Amino acid sequence: MFARKQAFCTMKLIVTCEHGGNDIPKPFKKYFKDSTSVLNSHRGYDLGALDIFKSLEPLADYALYSETSRLLIELNRSLHHPKLFSEFTKGIPKQEKESIIQSHYLVYRNQVENTIKSWIDNGEAVLHISMHSFTPILNKVERHCDLGLLYDSKKQGEKTFATNFKEDLKAQNPNLIVRFNYPYLGKADGFTTYLRKQFPSNYLGIEVEVNQKYAQHNQMHFEIKEVIILALKDLLTT
Repeated sequence: MFARKQAFCTMKLIVTCEHGGNDIPKPFKKYFKDSTSVLNSHRGYDLGALDIFKSLEPLADYALYSETSRLLIELNRSLHHPKLFSEFTKGIPKQEKESIIQSHYLVYRNQVENTIKSWIDNGEAVLHISMHSFTPILNKVERHCDLGLLYDSKKQGEKTFATNFKEDLKAQNPNLIVRFNYPYLGKADGFTTYLRKQFPSNYLGIEVEVNQKYAQHNQMHFEIKEVIILALKDLLTT
C-alpha cells in the first residue's frame, strides 16, 4: 500500500472547478433576459461541484474556481471549439467576445497554467483534480454512474492514479458505481486535455464527475463528499 501511494504523495495538488456557479457579469446580463430556468439548469453550471471543491480545497497546494456561468463562455473548452460561446453569446459583437476571453477565460486558465508551469520548472510533479458534476438523465437516457473518473488512457500515470482512486472509492463505499471515462471521454477537448499538451511530463490531469442526483440546493450529499475526500487523502498521504 505504501509503495502504491508513494508516487502521488510527493506530487503538488491543484484542484479546480470550472463550472461552480451560474453568475452572469452585469455588462452581459442583457443577453440573458428570460433565461433564468436555463441558467439554473445543468446547462448553466455543475450543480454541487463547487461544494465538493470547497471540501477538497484544504488538501490542495493551490485551488481555483469560477462561479460565472459556462453559458457566458465555456472554461472547459479550447478557444477554437465551436461551443466556446453558447447560443446566448455566440452572436454578440466580436469586441465583446474578446473582452470576455481576456477578462474571464484567460484570467482563469492562465492562473492555473502558470501555477503548474512554476511547479514543473521547479522540478515538481503535479496532480490536477478538476471537479465537475453531471445530470443523471440526458436526452431521456439515464446515466448509470455515481462517480466518473476521466483521464487519458494513453498516459500510464493517469491510468494508474484513476485505478487506485477507484479502488479507494470502492473501499469507502462498495455500492458506488464508479466508471472510467464516463459520462465523457477524458481525452475529449477540455482544460486537462489542453494542459497535457502544454506539460507532457510531470502532469496528471483527472476530471472527477459526480452524479447530480446526490445534489440538492447546490450542495452534495455529505456521504459522497466524505467518500471522495477520504479516498483522495489515502492516495496523497503516507
